[in-house]
Amino acid sequence: MWNRIKYLLSYFVLIWAYFLVQKPVFMACNASKDYSIGDYLSVMWHGAGLDATTTGYLTILPFVLTVASVWFRHMPFRKIMTPYYIVVMLLISVIFVSDLSLFAFWESKLDASVFIYIDSPKNAMASVSGAYIAARVALMLGLTALMSGLLWLVTPRNLTKINMIGQQLLTTLCALPVGALLFLVIRGGIRVSTANVGDAYFSTDQYLNLSAINPAFNLFASTERQARYEDEFNFYDEERRATLMKGLYPKSDEGTEYVLNTSRPNILVIFMESFGATMIERLGGEKGVAPNLERLADEGVFFSRIFANSFRTDRGTVCTFSGYPGLPTLSLMKVSNLCQSLPNIARTLGDAGYTTDFLYGGDINFTNMQGYLRAGGFHTITSQDDFSMSDRNYSKWGVPDGLTFNRLFDMLQEREGAKKPWFTAFLTLSSHEPFEVPFKKFDDAHYNAFAYTDHCIGEFIKRFKKTPQWKNTLIVLLPDHGTPYPKEGERFSPRYFRIPMIWAGGAVSRKMTVEKIMNQTDLAATLLAQLGLKHGDFKFSRNVLSESYNSPFAFYSFVNGFCFLDNTGVSVYDNASNKVFFNVAPEGDSLRVEKGKAILQTLYDEVGAMNSRRYK
Repeated sequence: MWNRIKYLLSYFVLIWAYFLVQKPVFMACNASKDYSIGDYLSVMWHGAGLDATTTGYLTILPFVLTVASVWFRHMPFRKIMTPYYIVVMLLISVIFVSDLSLFAFWESKLDASVFIYIDSPKNAMASVSGAYIAARVALMLGLTALMSGLLWLVTPRNLTKINMIGQQLLTTLCALPVGALLFLVIRGGIRVSTANVGDAYFSTDQYLNLSAINPAFNLFASTERQARYEDEFNFYDEERRATLMKGLYPKSDEGTEYVLNTSRPNILVIFMESFGATMIERLGGEKGVAPNLERLADEGVFFSRIFANSFRTDRGTVCTFSGYPGLPTLSLMKVSNLCQSLPNIARTLGDAGYTTDFLYGGDINFTNMQGYLRAGGFHTITSQDDFSMSDRNYSKWGVPDGLTFNRLFDMLQEREGAKKPWFTAFLTLSSHEPFEVPFKKFDDAHYNAFAYTDHCIGEFIKRFKKTPQWKNTLIVLLPDHGTPYPKEGERFSPRYFRIPMIWAGGAVSRKMTVEKIMNQTDLAATLLAQLGLKHGDFKFSRNVLSESYNSPFAFYSFVNGFCFLDNTGVSVYDNASNKVFFNVAPEGDSLRVEKGKAILQTLYDEVGAMNSRRYK
């Protein structure tokens, strides 16, 4: 029996050590600042529990086969286990290297949302070079071979059957404590709660917490979705939830301040990829990146304290056009049936007599974008498939903004004299990795790509101003989400979620700056109110230019967390650890967190209700 226990112990320690070593490698590759040796050791120490739990799961089969060998004659154990080692080590290595690589782009640990993007591998890999991918594939295979080889070395060639029935029973009974210990390791101890991602959290520095999380455990834990969305995030009973929600999303348009000179303008939404506040000088961003947006902000209506509701394009698109805040564990765009139930600015305007269309120079099927847009009422969709191959070959992500702005201008010119007003949305893409643009202003590739998009906006506005349509057109410039660049400070702080919104065009009646705190989800109600259209179905969108909007706040979510900020301060909350890890004005923290929880609970209740209606 001792040889069997020795094998199981060696197997467990090798895999556990593999997980532990991953942590300092992850930190060294992704840290935005220098950390001490103590920080590295703390990450390994506090993450060791989840590493052991994950290793425990992987030890179940070797344990069962080891006990079974007591009863079976001359089991060729090494031959049986080697394929298992290869499969498991390949899986672990793929997860580790993917987590290591994607963190630089997503600023979050690998979770189930990766499956949203993996069904479009061409787009998912468009941000990186072939050499980048090849190096990581080689690393995955190398780690798999190394770990499989080490496990092969500690595995007995054969396990011989114990012949005496009494000894067989005794040996099997002796294995029970080992099995019980393995169960406790998997469970995370004898406490009430079982092992969960929050066990790895130990620091006020969120990066250290994320570094401590076992990526394999996090990935598989995040796939455990409730069949009933309304059962997720049940923080409060219904009475308490309703009390906290009261007044947060007013619907009255009383006392609306009108900033347009017509109730039926043509509307162009320039949906700017990642164009967060860190690229806007007046919002504390880099100087000189966006001079055209700065000029337009001076000429039109500038919303100076607006925050994105989420962190990726698929979520940000739903936030903007459906007025539905982003969810930390679910992309509504990806769930086709739910897309049918969401309100949409395009559908509302279509019902009011507008023609509607959407332009994007990339793959319109990425993350089910086309399905969402068509369900939302966009009648015509133009994407990279409508451009020549030469136009599409400059960047792996799609057609450069300069060419798509030219196509936009031509499209609008063709509508000259049209009897019906139009609503057009255009999603830019050049300010997305890999930041390949036909333009040179900054040595820094990030800043240069954003400067290129700003340049394209400026050139388009210059041309469009000369057309007759300018006089009756409202142009809304709004990002899909912010950008975590430059990488300074807390990754989920408001700095990286703050975005600009500008209303420009000849339909704007006056210059003004709106300084109220708000979200991108508020575009729907604010815009539709200007047109005198009802917006009650946009439950989480507020008319910020009305007198009813007198308790301004912003809410945004990220992977398993959220932020609630208002004039009292800021609270960023992590659902995994059930802790606030970033706040300003701690004295108001409790109420802000309660309101944020109530919003999150309400959102999932609403999604659950939409999901239930599908079957009625």
